[in-house]
Amino acid sequence: MIISVQSAYEWNLNQDLIFVDCRFDLQDPEKGKVSYTQEHIPGAVYMDLEKDLSGKVKETGGRHPLPDLNHFIDILKQSGINDQSIVIAYDENHAFASRFVWLLKAIGHKEAYVLDGGLSAWKEAGLSTTEEVTVSNKIMIEQSWELEQSLIATQTDVQHYISKREVVLIDSRSHDRYTGQHEPIDKKAGHIPTAINFDWTDLFENGFFKHTDKLQKHFELLNDNSQIVVYCGSGVTAAPNVIALWQAGFTNVQLYVGSFSDWITNDNNQIKTGDQP
Repeated sequence: MIISVQSAYEWNLNQDLIFVDCRFDLQDPEKGKVSYTQEHIPGAVYMDLEKDLSGKVKETGGRHPLPDLNHFIDILKQSGINDQSIVIAYDENHAFASRFVWLLKAIGHKEAYVLDGGLSAWKEAGLSTTEEVTVSNKIMIEQSWELEQSLIATQTDVQHYISKREVVLIDSRSHDRYTGQHEPIDKKAGHIPTAINFDWTDLFENGFFKHTDKLQKHFELLNDNSQIVVYCGSGVTAAPNVIALWQAGFTNVQLYVGSFSDWITNDNNQIKTGDQP
């Protein structure tokens, strides 16, 4: 799920890899694409969080709902990605690259990785970048991608899960948003009942994912056999927690794509505040 710069570079010398630049700024949606045109890993294609990795915002579904599957597959084809491709995604903080890798896994793609440390680590290793945009000339084969529903949780699922002891809900937001002390984005504050807080930023040390043994320690309170459902505000920063859980050996993990921004659209859904789940 997570690959080092050194391994990515060595693979790129010997295998047919596709790098995907997922840089994005929620406050300045055009910044990521501009940064890509100025500098990126050679051969990399660009994926935009809101245009490519999310669908249209509606009354429900959250701020970054699932993209239309046919549109997403068309974008992959235009980028030269098929179900046999080895894909390595990167950004500046792992959130958007993790969202893309999770989406690939959610349609059944096997060989997809997050570049540990992102573009900064690539450059710090002395590896080259370019402003040249590569146009894919690969011959595409017919795909058989479809959504793996076992990786996705809906609002209805979560409504059912909160009464199940064998299901663990993980809130990936900062502690003050989890407790409801501070809510800068959503119109309601707090967390989904029974959810426990694992701030996604705690996954990293010096800009890199913690090593696998440290991630296992990080999640040691969780039962390996539990159903784990991860959410955040809109299904983006929850994705690094999903990637880290997979890296730590947990297999029964779902992403609540709509997340808290979807949960609060239903006035019948309860919200808790404070430290207790």
